[in-house]
Amino acid sequence: MNILLVGEESAGIQMLKVLTASEHRVVAVMASPAKQGATVWSTAEKMGLQTWEAKLVKDPAFADRIREAEVDLLLNVHSLFLIHGDVVAAPRMGSYNLHPGPLPWYAGLNTVSWAIYRGESGYGVTLHKMEPGIDTGTIAYQSLFPIDENETALTLYAKCIREGIELLKKLLEAASRGYDAIPKIEQDFSKREYFNKKAPDECRIRWSRTAREITRLVRACDYFPFPSPWGHPRASLNGKELHLIKARLTGQPCDAAPGTIGDRDGMSVRIACADEWILCDKVMAEGRSVVAAQALQDAVRLDEIATVPRA
Repeated sequence: MNILLVGEESAGIQMLKVLTASEHRVVAVMASPAKQGATVWSTAEKMGLQTWEAKLVKDPAFADRIREAEVDLLLNVHSLFLIHGDVVAAPRMGSYNLHPGPLPWYAGLNTVSWAIYRGESGYGVTLHKMEPGIDTGTIAYQSLFPIDENETALTLYAKCIREGIELLKKLLEAASRGYDAIPKIEQDFSKREYFNKKAPDECRIRWSRTAREITRLVRACDYFPFPSPWGHPRASLNGKELHLIKARLTGQPCDAAPGTIGDRDGMSVRIACADEWILCDKVMAEGRSVVAAQALQDAVRLDEIATVPRA
């Protein structure tokens, strides 16, 4: 088969390696031009593959180029460009998107973070046919798995990639037998919830909330050492913004005022929440990530970031 890969990030690189090791022909790889480091674009160039800029998928005229190349399948693997409907419809057997979330329940953006923030015990990844709209279309394959108690956004995202690559392999195997061999499971849109890119409560920490709620927010933002789409949870220290990068539960009840800085524990610091102490391991202060004991060595209390009135 002739495959057009539209991809970014680790998932795109992994799928590119799967394709080049298979019997299928990679017509081209669509990605953002490499700036530095190992990217889908730079990896494809090193393999001697044709590269096209991913932004071309927004142009309806690009559909003609896909048909001329006799593309059988377009695979969208973690690319965030909105693909024009004419382009989606151009491949002979259609276009398929790997969504890092269980559809129809978690559609949209940053769903990995939302699942952790909401305290979900299970999650999943979905491979679906692309149709007009975002994360619509019939489901070809889906994998569901548990969320660990201390799961971070990064570790859960990695699970989605690992399981998702296996789903893509299944799609290739089925498509090799013909379009009719690809499963087509209708989504129940009455169960659909769509998430936009905004973080809950502008990612402010409310110290009056429970320790479990606060650590869930921290873990939902934790892609460290990679950038987090939500940034990191925000608090105030002596009028300056401070971000929590790593924090965990202690199970130790507290009766101190929420936000109070407690005992140090090696490089970590205890902070009072509504019901328990949490242990903060790493923070970002003045643009640098540092161990909590260093950043909070003379601190007495962390305050909340004030709500900015909307115009």
